[in-house]
Amino acid sequence: MLKKLFSVLAIFALASVALAQEAATTAAVADTTVGLKAIGAGLALGLGAVGTGLAQGPIGAAAAGVVAERPDKFGAMLIWFVLPETLVIFGFVGFFLLK
Repeated sequence: MLKKLFSVLAIFALASVALAQEAATTAAVADTTVGLKAIGAGLALGLGAVGTGLAQGPIGAAAAGVVAERPDKFGAMLIWFVLPETLVIFGFVGFFLLK
């Protein structure tokens, strides 16, 4: 039992030495941060737009059918049609916060 414990400790000690790294320079960290911010901003805007497009397709078709049958429901259907646009607005906010 004691032999297994020492062998495990030795493996951990050797692994920690083998995996030790130098600290990254500040320029490399800054470049990485800028790149990751750009990727995050693009994903925020792009996925928000894709989500809005996927949501507004069926909503628009249903709203057109309801308004064709009952024109008095135009205001309610307009609200339901515009509601997914908040995804793009949140994407813009995230985009500009990450810049």
